[in-house]
Amino acid sequence: MPDPVDHPVHIIAMVMLCIALGLGFIRLFLGPSLPDRVLALDMITMIGIGFIALYAIATDKGTLLDVAIALGLIAFLATVAFATFLERSTLARRRRSGRL
Repeated sequence: MPDPVDHPVHIIAMVMLCIALGLGFIRLFLGPSLPDRVLALDMITMIGIGFIALYAIATDKGTLLDVAIALGLIAFLATVAFATFLERSTLARRRRSGRL
């Protein structure tokens, strides 16, 4: 029986995810600002979720979809926490400089 991951659609999807992952790492390292880097890290996490979901579908292992959902929830909470941190640090910096 052939390996289900060898299906041409799965291979094309994996290649596309790999390209997106490479572009995400480029944005992570070259991002001009901290919010750009945070978005790149969030994108990399979502691409990882895509890899997990694609592998779960290709191998018919539904439990991996639960892992992907949990990772998505954790990534969302981390993004919200970091956005709150950036907002508070920006407000504190403005208060110190007298622009608020």
